[in-house]
Amino acid sequence: MSLTSRIARAATATAVAGAALLALSGTASASQSAPYIGDGYANNSQAVWCVQHNINHFIDITTKTDRPARLDEDGLWGPKTKAAVQWIQEDAYVGGQKLQTDGIVGPLTGDMIVGEGYPDSVGTYNSPCWAYIPTNYGP
Repeated sequence: MSLTSRIARAATATAVAGAALLALSGTASASQSAPYIGDGYANNSQAVWCVQHNINHFIDITTKTDRPARLDEDGLWGPKTKAAVQWIQEDAYVGGQKLQTDGIVGPLTGDMIVGEGYPDSVGTYNSPCWAYIPTNYGP
């Protein structure tokens, strides 16, 4: 693993941990009961839109050269959205735990999306995507 990759991984882990601590210190709660998002799940269109919107934010800000093309924010789960979820899971750690590269948005991947996503959609507890992305954050 290159030095750049290790630095990027450490920076991501630090940022996610900091965001998690910030989120946990709020007075409202995220949705610990939001269903998983991915193949084989009911996939609420608003939830899928939230994932697509936040992944596009990751694509826009990353310096990784292997980033995928931006997703259509259409609220439809498909192979491009799944591949983009897997892309963000590849080198990600949340709370010291490596994310599975399974293309499913469960609580750990949700923690990363909420902790590092686009500020207007997940940056505060009253943002529109908090109710739709599964997380470990709560009261």
